[in-house]
Amino acid sequence: NFSGINYEIIIIDDGSPDGTKDVAEQLEKIYGPDKILLKPREKKLGLGTAYIHGMEHATGNYIVIMDADLSHHPKFIPEFIRKQKEGNFDIVSGTRYKGNGGVYGWDLKRKLISRGANFITQVLLRPGVSDLTGSFRLYRKEVLQKLIEKCISKGYVFQMEMIVRARQMDYTIGEVPISFVDRVYGESKLGGNEIVSFLKGLLTLFATT
Repeated sequence: NFSGINYEIIIIDDGSPDGTKDVAEQLEKIYGPDKILLKPREKKLGLGTAYIHGMEHATGNYIVIMDADLSHHPKFIPEFIRKQKEGNFDIVSGTRYKGNGGVYGWDLKRKLISRGANFITQVLLRPGVSDLTGSFRLYRKEVLQKLIEKCISKGYVFQMEMIVRARQMDYTIGEVPISFVDRVYGESKLGGNEIVSFLKGLLTLFATT
């Protein structure tokens, strides 16, 4: 239930071949350009720059970041808002590893990789947050701006670094259990190269924090 919540939806499309832009344009016609802001870019320029690009157009004090491929369900957003108000948190992070959170549509290998990555990270970094690689989060806008200035990682490590830096900077973090459904469209991008770069990034973070 989104009644009483003042919102805008900013869609950053990096020239993806799955028709995101067409759907977004239809939504813009239905809900109007003040509610649906379509901010496409010509090519894939990375997650961090997509955040910056979106933030430049955000008028609110809080920003919710989520995937637009249906793996993150909007029904959790009111939970995030409730949680933020409850503890006046700087960040509220969705977790697949607590309460009734979970993952659907992953094979055993993918689940083991994710759990393993999370376990190693917990041991090395002790972040005090149960899910570090998810990207479904609510941020206070100025906190997100400051974190992005500090973060240097790319890919999966970027999400992790955001939390580690937030802890370093004494920002407060709340968690909301979410269910993550593997992408309905397109292929997952987790391959051998990503795992290697994740481990390298993890060790870099361990050495520098």
